[in-house]
Amino acid sequence: MRTITVKGVGKVTVKPDYIEITMKLEAKGKLYAKVMEQATEQLSRLNKALEAIGFEKDSLKTSNFDIQANQERRKDIRGNIQWVFSEFVCKHQLKLSFDLDMDKLAQVLSTIAKCLAYPELNIAFTIKDTAALNEALLRETAMNAKHKAELLCEASDVKLGQLLTIDYDWKEFNIYSETNIDFMHQYSYDSSPKTKYMKMEPDSIHIKDTANYIWEIM
Repeated sequence: MRTITVKGVGKVTVKPDYIEITMKLEAKGKLYAKVMEQATEQLSRLNKALEAIGFEKDSLKTSNFDIQANQERRKDIRGNIQWVFSEFVCKHQLKLSFDLDMDKLAQVLSTIAKCLAYPELNIAFTIKDTAALNEALLRETAMNAKHKAELLCEASDVKLGQLLTIDYDWKEFNIYSETNIDFMHQYSYDSSPKTKYMKMEPDSIHIKDTANYIWEIM
């Protein structure tokens, strides 16, 4: 049996329609109870501030929560190095997602700044319906492979026969726009009512995939 092997290449470009804001809260202190109290207060302020502008009570999702007892090196009276407790550190990572709306994004940033929780922020633009995007990408890959196979057969004066195998590596894609916004410190944004946030258009999302197809040729 004679065969032809073709690599199909699919490319899809879409505009983002969804915003994901990742927030990192941090509380520190010598007393565990006080640190947990501070962390709870930070979260409460954020929730109340977001509810005040129309978000549901459970809109903030916890993606990671970690509390550690930090230690530091100290010398004793004999000059020996010892590790001793320094403080408790509680780190809480949360995510807020909503449909793409740059005016709403500006309102969210201003609201977070006013709630005095001062989290680190990272803003990413993505697609809400990732399943539809993956399906479109697979179709493009298959169509590209078949088109190449038909051209090669036509040029070689042979006929394209039955599709025999498809070799595809199922993988996860990073479906995010390259436009990324970081607010690393509390001084990176201003809660003043006169603050004007820059209007921007996030870059499109570009996804590429490949698969190998083998057809019989006659």
